[in-house]
Amino acid sequence: MNLFRLCGDLSHLFAMLILLAKIWKSRSVSGISGKSQVLFFLVFVTRYLDLFTVFISPYNTFMKCVYLLCSFVTCFFIYSKFRSTYNEEGDKFRIEFILVPAVGMAFLVHHDFNITELLWTFSIYLESVAIMPQLQMIAETGEAESITSHYLFFQGAYRALYIVNWYWRYTHENFVDKIAVVAGCVQTVLYMDFFYLYITKVLYGKRLTIPGGGSQGV
Repeated sequence: MNLFRLCGDLSHLFAMLILLAKIWKSRSVSGISGKSQVLFFLVFVTRYLDLFTVFISPYNTFMKCVYLLCSFVTCFFIYSKFRSTYNEEGDKFRIEFILVPAVGMAFLVHHDFNITELLWTFSIYLESVAIMPQLQMIAETGEAESITSHYLFFQGAYRALYIVNWYWRYTHENFVDKIAVVAGCVQTVLYMDFFYLYITKVLYGKRLTIPGGGSQGV
């Protein structure tokens, strides 16, 4: 494992912990897209089916379990414990518009035609667009809480660091996974506008607002 992948994994984990801490401290899931969190949980479930059948390293197994647990707890908070604070009406994104294409792409472009490989490929495609319901939710209202902004930043940083990791592996190990790289680049592109707003506003103590959005806070 190289430093870029480790930093990417930690950035991903930090994003999830930030979100959980925000929910627990405020006792609210206001401004959080339940649909995005369900999609991320589906990503982990379909990707980590080999958790108890293939052992790579203690670190790999530990991180898989932590990601699954954090994602499950987040969904539990949204749809059960703090459901009364969930803005279901504001979470409008129709997830079938990304689920169906992800399934189709997994069947069309994959490394091997077996159930484990197809589900892994599906998870890669789905992860690249799973944040879209959250981004739409922010766009609908026009602004986001600082904690939600930090969560999105570290989610995006995780994927950006993984792109550097893939480049390092290509130059040092002569290894490249074209499916993961293309999907990862798509995911990073989705965050580009947000990165700009985060750097120019949130880091300067200003509230993140989206031009053309609504007038109510998330």
